[in-house]
Amino acid sequence: MESIFDNSFATLVAYVGIVSIYLLVIPLILFYWMNNRWNVMGKFERLIVYGLVFLFFPGLILFSPFLNLRLRGDSKG
Repeated sequence: MESIFDNSFATLVAYVGIVSIYLLVIPLILFYWMNNRWNVMGKFERLIVYGLVFLFFPGLILFSPFLNLRLRGDSKG
């Protein structure tokens, strides 16, 4: 009986770890990468970014209300 509990707990920890990486960690890294490289990306890098945005779309939607990717401008207005 004890090994079933350990196996269930290990499975739960694995699921929580995978979901947190998929929904939290990689989308934040992707937002940081896009924010820093958007104006200087080459065509292949942009293609990779578009693929990653498609792959990690649910996590990006979670953070989209809080992050701003607009250009900063010259702040002289």
